[in-house]
Amino acid sequence: MTQFSELNLIEPLQRAIDAQGFTTPTAIQSKTIPALMEGRDVIGLSQTGGGKTAAFVLPLLQRLYERKERYVANHPQALILAPTREIAMQIGHVLRGLSKFLPIRYTTVTGGAPMFPQFRDLNRGVHILVATPGRLLDHVKRGSVKFDHTTTLILDEADRMLDLGFSDEVIEIANSLPTEHQTVLFSATMPKSVDRLITKLLKDPVRIETAKESTTAANVTQRAFYVHGGQKQALLGHILDKHPGERVLVFMQTKAECDRWSDALREDGRRVDAIHGDKQQRIRTKVLNKFRRGDIDVLVATDVAARGIDVQGIKVVVNIDLPTDPENYVHRIGRTGRAEATGDAYSFCSPKEIGTLKRIEKSIRQDITVEKDHPFHVEISKRDANSQRPNNRRGRNFGKPGGNRGRGGPGRSGPGRGRSAGNGNGGFGNRQAQNANGENRSQKRFTKRQAA
Repeated sequence: MTQFSELNLIEPLQRAIDAQGFTTPTAIQSKTIPALMEGRDVIGLSQTGGGKTAAFVLPLLQRLYERKERYVANHPQALILAPTREIAMQIGHVLRGLSKFLPIRYTTVTGGAPMFPQFRDLNRGVHILVATPGRLLDHVKRGSVKFDHTTTLILDEADRMLDLGFSDEVIEIANSLPTEHQTVLFSATMPKSVDRLITKLLKDPVRIETAKESTTAANVTQRAFYVHGGQKQALLGHILDKHPGERVLVFMQTKAECDRWSDALREDGRRVDAIHGDKQQRIRTKVLNKFRRGDIDVLVATDVAARGIDVQGIKVVVNIDLPTDPENYVHRIGRTGRAEATGDAYSFCSPKEIGTLKRIEKSIRQDITVEKDHPFHVEISKRDANSQRPNNRRGRNFGKPGGNRGRGGPGRSGPGRGRSAGNGNGGFGNRQAQNANGENRSQKRFTKRQAA
């Protein structure tokens, strides 16, 4: 299929697609929409940014419209499960755009949001319910959601759902549905460990794969930056200076680091905010909307938020710390280069992270080019990947190997504190100027602010 017009979509859907400026379906859309229209169980595997959400929303809307069944209070006809609030909201956003010319009602229920508005919407009745597993079961126990009329179950980001420990909840929900129902799983990856669950949930499924598991988009340029842990802050500033005004997504390992780096970047004059699981839903929504509108240029996030960030025009993704799970790497860098766009993925790699980098390369089946053209490059031998030893000593190597005691060494990547000498740089390099000895002026200002 080369055009949406060839997919036999009803006129209201075609009009909604045209209104959004789309003409050509992605690979996953052209392959799965016909199977879903037939009511088949489907496993859809596609790289992040491949249009998975529209791939299941379009046939779902068409089937509901053709069925002509009126919505009934507390009895959704279709159920879409998402692992996180952000992903559920993203699905709701797609539903809103594609159903604008249809008499189809939907609502979203997630944890972290008030219960009363959810009760109200469910009591009024909806055709489609988008939910996170935990909050959905809360409503089931309260009697505000019943599955007697539910004929479609869709699991979006299915592998993430299982990774987060929702396997029992998903099985409980699936077993509560009528015997005859359609089950669909969509994800960017599908590890073999979930095959047993797939066997339980799906009946004679069609498996559609448009990209090998644990692969990355070809239109994302990947680079590894070898750097000592204590200089990651300065390297980030160096990169941001080279991408002024562009949307940049920065990934951290922990929520505390998200807040710490966001605060330090803001202090350095950047337009920045952070998003992670500890922030209230309304705050997370507000921050994402600011990022979409361009009110901020830099968004700092954790892995939990990675798959829920669907923002057009993200030019650069920066991994401050390499994720230990290669699949998280795939999903992180998948926030850029979405669909037909291009993007850059920069991963900072300290000497002790070289083994993690090699595991990622093995998983994605490609070598990541090492970028040496930056002021903080450090030579790391590939043999180091086989000779890494745990080192729990903290407070060393802040600025350069073998010295500079203080907090913020390679063992942690938050904004450093303490003394830094030689080429050490504790700042974010905003409009940095180096003297003949390699000292960085913005680093001095940053260190003083942190010590104050």
